[in-house]
Amino acid sequence: MSSKMQRRTALRRKLHILKTLTNSKSVKKSSIIMDAFLYIYKLKLQVEAIQREYQYLINHIQEVKVEKDGTRYVVRVTCKKGQDLLVSIFEAFEEMNLNVLEARVTCKHFFGMEIIAEAKGQDIDSRILTETILNVIQRPSGNGAIN
Repeated sequence: MSSKMQRRTALRRKLHILKTLTNSKSVKKSSIIMDAFLYIYKLKLQVEAIQREYQYLINHIQEVKVEKDGTRYVVRVTCKKGQDLLVSIFEAFEEMNLNVLEARVTCKHFFGMEIIAEAKGQDIDSRILTETILNVIQRPSGNGAIN
């Protein structure tokens, strides 16, 4: 007899927790369970929407920031991952006569890079450097095409 009471008490506690979590106003056990089901389904839809937004951001993020600090340039690049992107950016630096002093790269979810570079000859306008790097990261990669 006591085990039956313990099960009822445990069920009542669990239903109360479900009712509290889902802000259910229902009294009947079946209604509370249905409210919990709908609550979980709405949460699932929200997670899917966040995942879609995340994927969209990862695929469409493209940012280049160039700051000039005396004779040095601090360049931050954030964009979608691409084949040979790192090499292409370093080649662009070389073509512009910039000496890379330090570089930090990440490519877990997207390609991110921070470079500290110095001009070998004359100074370069920050806008030109920004445009050049933007052109590099906007080039189609892969497909065996030579850029």
